[in-house]
Amino acid sequence: MNLIDDDAAYSALKSRDPRFDGVFYVGVTSTGVYCRPICPVKIPKRENCQFYPNAGAAEKASFRPCLRCRPELAPGHAPVDQAHRLADLIVHRMDEGLADDGAGLEEIAAQFHLSSRQLRRIVQQELGVSPIELIQTRRLLLAKQLLTDTKLPVIDVAFASGFSSLRRFNDAFSTHYRMPPTRLRKEAAAHLAKLHATDTSTLQLGYRPPYDWEAMLQFLAGRAIREVEFVSGGTYSRTVRLGDHTGWIKVSNAPAKNALQVEFTHSLAPVLPALLGRLRNVFDLSARPDVIAAHLMQDPRLKPAVLQKPGLRVPGAFDGFEMAVRAILGQQITVQAATKIACRYAEAFGEKIETPFPELSRLSPLAAKVTRSTVEGIASLGIIRTRAACILAMAEAIRSGALHLEPGANPEATIAQLVTFPGIGPWTAHYIAMRALRWPDAFPKEDIAVRNKLGGVTAKQAEEMSQAWRPWRSYAVLHVWNSL
Repeated sequence: MNLIDDDAAYSALKSRDPRFDGVFYVGVTSTGVYCRPICPVKIPKRENCQFYPNAGAAEKASFRPCLRCRPELAPGHAPVDQAHRLADLIVHRMDEGLADDGAGLEEIAAQFHLSSRQLRRIVQQELGVSPIELIQTRRLLLAKQLLTDTKLPVIDVAFASGFSSLRRFNDAFSTHYRMPPTRLRKEAAAHLAKLHATDTSTLQLGYRPPYDWEAMLQFLAGRAIREVEFVSGGTYSRTVRLGDHTGWIKVSNAPAKNALQVEFTHSLAPVLPALLGRLRNVFDLSARPDVIAAHLMQDPRLKPAVLQKPGLRVPGAFDGFEMAVRAILGQQITVQAATKIACRYAEAFGEKIETPFPELSRLSPLAAKVTRSTVEGIASLGIIRTRAACILAMAEAIRSGALHLEPGANPEATIAQLVTFPGIGPWTAHYIAMRALRWPDAFPKEDIAVRNKLGGVTAKQAEEMSQAWRPWRSYAVLHVWNSL
């Protein structure tokens, strides 16, 4: 699969979007150097750029590797080339609570057929710190935010940030910030006095404006799973299960601060890094709307839609398995019909939970629980038998670790893996890549709405016409859907 062409590569280069790191390399004729698309140097002129699918091709064309971005560290398909992808995965797994100790790092290393020693060396080369130092920095930054913005007791802040004891937290905080955590809490006292004492706290997640919050809520509301998710009054709420911890969250927009406000139950404090990371993916908070809009508006067919919705984001997935099941159920039927079936599915396999809201009373089904069912049991919910078999097979792949539907997964390899499941075609695979993998250039060319909007063209013609939108085809698809 050719993931990106030269014109799309230059657009990705200008955005320095890390999702394209390792997908291509740029050789600069004026310097004779080739770089990764995330290189911090000044963006070269288009006429001076030549693009290559791998470092070997760039060096064969007589380009030298850049000493700033070090192409040998870019993520590729061989373990020795996966430094950046490894670093991203470690941060993701760290947030998920799986890399807090040596055992967690050993697990990640094993996935890439590396030793823990090799993994530590690669992370040190890529990020300039050891995995332990990286973990420590992220823990302290989260602790600083919790001390400043919430009323959580200091001991709860310590454990929520990932420290194993209050003493370790106090020592690390005092060493790093040259003050004890209690001093920072006292300095924030005036702000905290305005907060009410409840069993929830609220944090901010920033974004680059503009942000079309209304469109995001409309998309999520149309696909909300009853009892698991709820959209009302300008907010998105849902039940949450992360590991052994359960609770609920409510997300609203604070446009004056260019941030989302996240209210969370204190029961989720021990897994707060994982929670915040997933919400960043759900609401696409790392996007560059200025860069994306400027590129898509070059196509006259998209320009009116982009001007109308300049801050449109691609909704992500809080849980890859949950989203993939929803995509399978949505094949060849309306969104409303698929939502009804998804609600019956959640009622059958999701556990009950108590919340203050009658609309939120059930947790999203776990893959492990679904695997204990049968094709007939799933089909009895009104799901076509082939789709029931697909859901069961995917649940088993997720449970066993054979399939990973999470940001950072290789889109080419995952799409190829997904279409091997019974009942999953290219449309569903690209849709899952768009939302669960956060791949910005996914394009379900078979989508009938997109093809009709483009003049009733065939899937092949739609694919050809979409080349002008690369590498932001996922955003282009959202604009097309939104304009219907």
